[in-house]
Amino acid sequence: MQTLIALVYVGAGSMLGGLGRYGLTLATQNLSAFSLPYGTLVSNLAGCLFIGVIAGISGKSELMSTEMRLLLASGFCGGFTTMSSFIYELGQFVQDKEYFFASTYFVATLAGAALAFAVGLLIIELVMR
Repeated sequence: MQTLIALVYVGAGSMLGGLGRYGLTLATQNLSAFSLPYGTLVSNLAGCLFIGVIAGISGKSELMSTEMRLLLASGFCGGFTTMSSFIYELGQFVQDKEYFFASTYFVATLAGAALAFAVGLLIIELVMR
C-alpha cells in the first residue's frame, strides 16, 4: 500500500511539473534574442535551484516528510526537468567527496546523452531510407 501511495505522490508531482514546463515553454516561445529555447533553459535552471532547496531542507532538518520529498523532488522536479535530478545526484557525489564518481557521472551523462541522441538520429535515418 505504501508503494502505491508513493507512486501517487510522484505521479501527481510529475504531472504538475510537466504542465509547468509546458506552460513555461509556451510563455517564452516568442522571445527572439539568440533563438535559445528559453523555456527549457529556465525550467532546467529553476528546477536545479528548487531541488537544491529541497535537498538543503531535507539534509539539515526534518521539516520535509518523505511524501513531500517524493511529491516535490522526484515528482515535480522530475517532471519539470531531468536536469535537476542529474545535478542532485552529482551533488551527492561531491558532498560525499567522491570526486572520481562525480567526474565519471558528469562526463558519462553528457557525452552519453549526446551519443545516444546521435545514434537515435542515425537509426531513424537508416530505417527511413
